[in-house]
Amino acid sequence: MAIVHPFKAVRPVPSKAEEIACVPYDVINSEEARQLAEGRPLSFLHIIRPEIDLPEGIDEHDDAVYAKGAENLAQYIAGPFSIVDEHPGLFVYRLIMNGRAQTGIFACVAVSDYDSNVILKHELTRPAKENDRTRHILEQQAHAEPIMLTFRDSKPVSDIISQTVSTEPLYDLVAPDGVGHTMWRVSDTTALVDAFAKVSHLYVADGHHRCKAASRVAETLKTHGDPQHEANYFPAVLFPMADMEILPYNRVIKKVPGGVETFLNTLQTRFNLRPTSNPSPDKKGVVCIYISGSWYQMEMPESNQGSVVDGLDVGRLTQSILEPMLGITDPRTDSNIDFIGGIRGTKELERVVDNGRFEFAISMYPTSIEELVDVSDAGFLMPPKSTWFEPKLRSGLLVHTF
Repeated sequence: MAIVHPFKAVRPVPSKAEEIACVPYDVINSEEARQLAEGRPLSFLHIIRPEIDLPEGIDEHDDAVYAKGAENLAQYIAGPFSIVDEHPGLFVYRLIMNGRAQTGIFACVAVSDYDSNVILKHELTRPAKENDRTRHILEQQAHAEPIMLTFRDSKPVSDIISQTVSTEPLYDLVAPDGVGHTMWRVSDTTALVDAFAKVSHLYVADGHHRCKAASRVAETLKTHGDPQHEANYFPAVLFPMADMEILPYNRVIKKVPGGVETFLNTLQTRFNLRPTSNPSPDKKGVVCIYISGSWYQMEMPESNQGSVVDGLDVGRLTQSILEPMLGITDPRTDSNIDFIGGIRGTKELERVVDNGRFEFAISMYPTSIEELVDVSDAGFLMPPKSTWFEPKLRSGLLVHTF
């Protein structure tokens, strides 16, 4: 059963929360982080993207970057703009995007649950990214950003959420992208811990590398035998499945064999490819393709391999186009394919094809939360970049130290 762990949060003084809170580290690159943090000395980007405080062009894996992140976090904790809670707490966190609310629990979860598959994964992790996150956590002696988990809806948890959101919030802000972020402290942490003790599994939605890094940190520090050691826990926001929304994760291809026109003719010969004015698929099993300045729609063949993974749209795409027509057998490592999150819209697909960076784009139908759970429950892994969760959590509101 799932463990949620109250923790002593490091958090902004309320009057500075909007200045401190920032986007997660992995939705922007170093250049974008520099731009967002310009003129914002309190931005949490100085902690999660510390290379922005070093000379431009520095490798983000340079020793100086990790040291700078630890220095910046220590200064923040010791400075006048942070609060270190005296008592462990649990929190309710609500995001509102385009009028749609998503409300969950901000808590620490257990490394032991991750290691024993109470927390189930659906993606492979990359060693280089694991190494980077592990080192940041070790040098800062903190988990600076939460991951996103989901769980099957639980009435006891929902009741506690409903009771909590009727109280005065700790924070209530609107980020520059228009997403609202509101947070409350839970009054009865024991009841919430007990409620999650009846939840059989948690599912990773976003943050696989941070989960794995937390496990590696506990292993490195050899804290597994001490249930009181805070390194055995890491922060997460846990959302009921009914609240979750997944956007498509679209694909773009750099080069096609034989040239664009030949490839387009081959697609038209093999599939019922037809022009469309709608760049977004309207149902599962359909993809839209942007090539030579026009949008087309096609239905992908059903998978005959029987696996729940093969039945996903991303699996059917691999079987029908990526492998047989493009020779892309491993999208994680093949340099001919890239991925664009659905939040950027289909106009971004048109832009990167029209400017010549890519030769064609594939607009996907979103994976459902039920498909994610089915894959995780079966012990399988999804192809890379199968899900894009939105809205994103704000970093810097609650930090877990050890």
